[in-house]
Amino acid sequence: MNSSMESIFIMIDNETVSVQKQQELSYLESLLTTTERWLDGQLNVPVGATKEDVRKAIQLAILKGMKEHVQPHHQMTPDALGLLVGYLVELFVKDQQATVLDPAAGTGNLLFTVMNYLDGRMTGTAVEIDDLLIRLASNIGNLIEQPVTFYLQDALQPLLIDPADCVVSDLPVGYYPDEQVASSYDLHAEEGMSYAHHLFIEQSLKHTKEGGYLFFVIPKNLFESPLANQLHHFLKQQAHIQAVMELPDNIFKHAQHAKAILILQKKQDGLKAPKEVLLARVPNMSKPETMAKFFTQVNEWFKENKA
Repeated sequence: MNSSMESIFIMIDNETVSVQKQQELSYLESLLTTTERWLDGQLNVPVGATKEDVRKAIQLAILKGMKEHVQPHHQMTPDALGLLVGYLVELFVKDQQATVLDPAAGTGNLLFTVMNYLDGRMTGTAVEIDDLLIRLASNIGNLIEQPVTFYLQDALQPLLIDPADCVVSDLPVGYYPDEQVASSYDLHAEEGMSYAHHLFIEQSLKHTKEGGYLFFVIPKNLFESPLANQLHHFLKQQAHIQAVMELPDNIFKHAQHAKAILILQKKQDGLKAPKEVLLARVPNMSKPETMAKFFTQVNEWFKENKA
């Protein structure tokens, strides 16, 4: 842990624990109060702290709070994965001022990791249904000075937002309970409840500009599920699959939660599909040598298929 980030975390944690004791709130609710006091200038930040120091320190505090109240939808995208998505966004999205949407933002960690990676080149939009999480995300966005507009709503309801140049999202996995809303989607299930992650893919494509890119963290077995054929057919109509990258199991607590990265490009007149889809297995991210080989593989594919 670097000293600046560690100092910030200690400051945050001390303040949050104090609030928790005084107001008998949960740690995450107390953390919200801490970030509000920080924004009001009541806390002193160590000199020389970077945006990444601040993001990582708050991330550690959020992780501590999530251990207190374990909920299935309160899962934070691992840092190494966020940085990999940032690298991929930079590779594919060439616009110097691009708009990025995360329709399932949570506390914004994936979105902020990508925006910090491309600092100054992106304007963000975040949608989140959980009031506490999006308030935390809004405070973090202000603290790290990233331009993000936040929407507190169910992202699968109609969204009044402009189409984005790209989408990044760690897709919520499971069934979507509102069958009436789901019925308006092409990817709704004919019987029973629909997969929320399928509906999020469709909604994201709807709110992406033609030719724009989408970077999804998906369940590794996405294309092996009972409704995989329906999803394949839909994607064939709407997008060009660019890449499917299987992620190493060691970044997830349980092997059954293993994930992959899916990169899509929304169709546009004149755009062609890549000669071949990049199918890759991401190696152990803690080993620089194997990651260097992986990046070489990705760059060579990009030159042959996208340059």
